[in-house]
Amino acid sequence: MSTWLTTIVCNSARMQLRKRPRQIHKPLGEQIGEEQGYFISERLADTRLSPEDECRDSELGAHLRKCTALLSPRLRRTCQLRVVDGFSILETAQVLGVPQGTVKAQLARARSKIARQMGPVLAPRSRHLSECKLVRLGERVTS
Repeated sequence: MSTWLTTIVCNSARMQLRKRPRQIHKPLGEQIGEEQGYFISERLADTRLSPEDECRDSELGAHLRKCTALLSPRLRRTCQLRVVDGFSILETAQVLGVPQGTVKAQLARARSKIARQMGPVLAPRSRHLSECKLVRLGERVTS
């Protein structure tokens, strides 16, 4: 008797589960979040770098660190303060005790040497992307 009753209860439960909608469908263009007012598609998009891009960035970063280590101590210190530590040109000049023009010249020299050393490492097919990264580095260094 208990086996028969258990089977009936299990089948009834399965029928109830089958009647429920399995997935809730919402249009991707529908806004959600009363205060934020964002779209579902914005929440679903993966904005992270692809594994290939992460690997390339990691390799370029490692080579960039090697190239930076080859700079003279004066250029390396200027680059460290300005690019890594995020000091302004004025703050970097004050820390080093040199005029702002000297800091700008040292940064330009450091950027030039790093770009020259990084050149052979960059593959021809990814050269454009890597040059863009060097330009961005240069913008950070000179601004």
